[in-house]
Amino acid sequence: MGNWSEFRRAGQMLLDHLDTSRNVNVSVFETNIRVIGGLLSAHLLSRRADFRVEPSWPCSGPLLRQAEVLGNKLLPAFDTPTGMPYGTVNLAINGVPPKETPVTCVAGIGTLILEFGTLSRLTGDPRFEKVAMNALRSIWKYRSALGLLGNHIDVQTGRWTAVESTIGAGVDSLFEYLVKGAALFRLPELDAMFREYKRSIDAHLLHSDWHLMVNKDSGRVTKPIFQGLDAFWPAVLSLTGDLDGALRHVTAYHEVWKQYGFIPESYNVVTREAVVKQESYHLRPEFIESVYYLYRATKDPLFIRMGVDVLTSIELVTKTRCGFATVVNVTTHELDNRMESFFLSETTKYLYLLFDEDNFINELPGDQPISRPHISPSGNQCYPERGGYIFNTEAHPIDPGALNCCFANNLDDSLSSVEDPLAEERPAIPTPDLMEDLEALRIKENEFNPLDQLLALIDSASQSSSHTDPDGSGESAYSCADENPVERGLLEPWTELRNMVLSAISSPPPTAIPSNRTFEVPVFDDLHSIRPQLLTCPSPPFHQRYTIGGQLVNFAN
Repeated sequence: MGNWSEFRRAGQMLLDHLDTSRNVNVSVFETNIRVIGGLLSAHLLSRRADFRVEPSWPCSGPLLRQAEVLGNKLLPAFDTPTGMPYGTVNLAINGVPPKETPVTCVAGIGTLILEFGTLSRLTGDPRFEKVAMNALRSIWKYRSALGLLGNHIDVQTGRWTAVESTIGAGVDSLFEYLVKGAALFRLPELDAMFREYKRSIDAHLLHSDWHLMVNKDSGRVTKPIFQGLDAFWPAVLSLTGDLDGALRHVTAYHEVWKQYGFIPESYNVVTREAVVKQESYHLRPEFIESVYYLYRATKDPLFIRMGVDVLTSIELVTKTRCGFATVVNVTTHELDNRMESFFLSETTKYLYLLFDEDNFINELPGDQPISRPHISPSGNQCYPERGGYIFNTEAHPIDPGALNCCFANNLDDSLSSVEDPLAEERPAIPTPDLMEDLEALRIKENEFNPLDQLLALIDSASQSSSHTDPDGSGESAYSCADENPVERGLLEPWTELRNMVLSAISSPPPTAIPSNRTFEVPVFDDLHSIRPQLLTCPSPPFHQRYTIGGQLVNFAN
């Protein structure tokens, strides 16, 4: 938002008051995504804010040192036979509390690579990235025969304690971190993992527009439920280039938003109503996060309109004198005396960035003119603050251009020399030999490429028309082409045609998505209904409706 003075004030308060040695039990998951993620993000933004910048930045700094201290506090959680971490550590004892349960959720195991990988690449300590990668490889080993994960597992034995498979609660951010980790650290292994998981998800969880909860071993549907946490999925799909799938799901989720003005914690896709005792909305960011990512990918104004719906609902219903309140029940709009921290960290941030087109966070590396590289004390050249920021799951932006400034090269060598006990279980990654074979195949296929044949035919025709003597002798006439206006007139149409073909095959495909696309709703047993066309749902946008005395009154009609 450009309020750098407030940034500096908050940063100094952290340095003055953050106590990492208190005798408290803390969540490994929450400490990582909120505290370590926030410290790393603030450290990478500190030069822009002119806050305590050291000569060796970004390889050192007070906020980075605080993040490293906390990272070391979390490392004992990974000391398990499986390599998957416990869910809790005690800051004072630098270890796992006595009698701590070994059962933890999948998200707690797989949502570490962004922060721990960044720590390793900025500090040169390979332990952080190593334990995060080992945790991802370990949970990969314990997937079912269908390729699915449950949602809770015993980190000591690898025994699943909750076998429902979902993309939502307890699992969600693992998939997010595979995609973002692959992009941030250029790790094709993580990309291969995600695509393999997605194939299994599409085969067993996906039913029309919705991802349902299924048994990880049988694939049978256990609950026809859409969870509010599922709404992050279109954002992940957009990052992988699957815009059609992302639009399909975000459109379905928007219908739920328009029905209530919010997305409840759980929604029954068969009865089309919020699940009893799960009608709350905790000001969650997942839906607007997906809207933001899809707008950045397509610039389709449809997503601006969705953002207006979200902003209007929150402003009309949840705003109070002291903040914004959680909605206890989306059908009555009763409020609770509570505001989650992720509302400010994520929900409002994605809304702000959706409408602030020129914000530096939205910049891509190619948006700025090429500048001189930053030279770190180690002599590495890098390009920090060049855009392309990647958010962690708490919406803290990480600058990918800064990660090669410090120890990335040494770290890659260190990590590659560590023996991987799960190598046989990892998804196949193209080897150099395989890449050579693929290149040879590509060259062979190009020999029969019809576009190349067309271009060759044009070239042949142009040569026969302008470079052959009238008597057919075939002598070259290149030397006099510029002097003969007749031959020049014959050559120009062929040149123009060739340029048109080259332009057509090199032009990028349009990214705008038609706003009149239609999708079918799922058919479950005796339920037969037809989804209305996009933007013609009988439930109008929420800002056309208001509540009086707890009853929803529609003034649009």
